[in-house]
Amino acid sequence: MSKVAIVTGAGSGVGRAVAVGLLNAGYRTVLAGRRESELRGTAELAGGESLVVPTDVTDPAAVDALFAATQEAYGRLDLLFNNAGRGTPAVPIDELPLETWRAVIDLNLNGAFYCARAAFGMMRRQNPGGGRIINNGSISAHVPRPFQAAYTATKHAITGLTRQIALDGRPLNIVCGQVDIGNADTPMTVRMKEGALQADLTTAVEPVMDTKHVADAVLYMDGLPLEANVLFMTVMANGMPYAGRG
Repeated sequence: MSKVAIVTGAGSGVGRAVAVGLLNAGYRTVLAGRRESELRGTAELAGGESLVVPTDVTDPAAVDALFAATQEAYGRLDLLFNNAGRGTPAVPIDELPLETWRAVIDLNLNGAFYCARAAFGMMRRQNPGGGRIINNGSISAHVPRPFQAAYTATKHAITGLTRQIALDGRPLNIVCGQVDIGNADTPMTVRMKEGALQADLTTAVEPVMDTKHVADAVLYMDGLPLEANVLFMTVMANGMPYAGRG
């Protein structure tokens, strides 16, 4: 029987690319996101069996409904790609509106926690037990960009969440890893091709990479047996300003 996966933020960008990759690889894939039309658009891009479940991951009740729908349709869960997230305009920390801070925390961190919590419980209860959770981190889980306090804080927090789930899941055969993505070519990275703000506050055009490479990374990570884990993987556009100083 083919594996069952949930992808959050599956209506666009990295989430869409990973969902399409999983569907084409034979996964029965549950597509979660706020915009039903975009989720159906993702389903139309691939073969395979998909289930569209419109979900606002900042709402714990909606997350519970997502996992209940997965349980009802497929009876188990093998993979959660915990992907939904957002950024903010680049502004100094003292000019960041509190409502924006709260909204980013609620989606990038709380939403990821709600989904990981539900997946962990489902994987612990099912027979056979176990499964894999892959969190979408970022290069911002390592180093910040200027004026991105909310996004950077949440992505650093995702690293802690990944480590904790990986530890707590050991005796239960629940594996958790994180893919840290740099400049995947999505609507969120359009500014990279036009000129992104650098650490010295100049702007520079940055290279981007095809989102398919992220999908391939997720497929590799989940292709391992549950006795093995890629705790952290960085997939980035070669030439982006990360490995060097600046």
